[in-house]
Amino acid sequence: MAYISPSLTLIIGAVKKAAVAMARDFNELEHLQTSVHNDGKFALRSYEKVKKTLCEELAKLKPNYAFVCESGDALPKSGNYFAINAIDGMSNFGHGNTRFAMSVAMVENNITMCAVIYNPITDEMFFAEKGAGAFKEGFRSHERLRVAGTKNIERALFSCGADTALVQKALQTSPNLNVSGSVALDLAYLAAGKTDIAVATNTSLTSLAAGMLLVKEAGGYIAKIGQTDVRSEDLPKVLLGGSIIATNEALRQKAADLFA
Repeated sequence: MAYISPSLTLIIGAVKKAAVAMARDFNELEHLQTSVHNDGKFALRSYEKVKKTLCEELAKLKPNYAFVCESGDALPKSGNYFAINAIDGMSNFGHGNTRFAMSVAMVENNITMCAVIYNPITDEMFFAEKGAGAFKEGFRSHERLRVAGTKNIERALFSCGADTALVQKALQTSPNLNVSGSVALDLAYLAAGKTDIAVATNTSLTSLAAGMLLVKEAGGYIAKIGQTDVRSEDLPKVLLGGSIIATNEALRQKAADLFA
């Protein structure tokens, strides 16, 4: 049984509360005309509603913490904030595709302490706390997450961001490839052992912060694309850089060499 601290319990509660409106909007989106899908206004309104609910609920937990919700938001000098992506995978959401999630991380002194990634449509809740492991929520008990033990990169399942160069390099090595449109979900699935290598460029702190803690607590490894020395990790630098490789210990050097 996973120990869930009071802080993490409240974050999970905030995410689930915000998910009610998101799920309702998604069900409505599925029945809208294609022209309405494509203008993006309905999806953007839903995004703003979810963000507002998350900020209101999380402010009750830590009233003095700042919120980093957009890629251009400045990091607070205190290093204490919530990194929020209300809908990671907006394009998927706006087209009625279920590959999206909420991503929330609580950061203290620039260290991610708690993380939650939730897809309300598939009801997949992933959460982690620094030093306490990563888990997927279950009805009676929570499932401990572990990265896959794959050692052969030619058989690895890749998750790539929408970057042509990344996709080409991955396909030169393995025919097994997903381009999901949600970096947060890619990292959650890697932590759960459902994929072997996740790679993305030009992504944001709000999409990465929660997923990176999940991967670390599940025994995974994270590096910056192009990092020459992969023997150690500089997670703050990776987080702010926005271009990441996440995998297991056995594949980390091979993945770094592939995407160098």
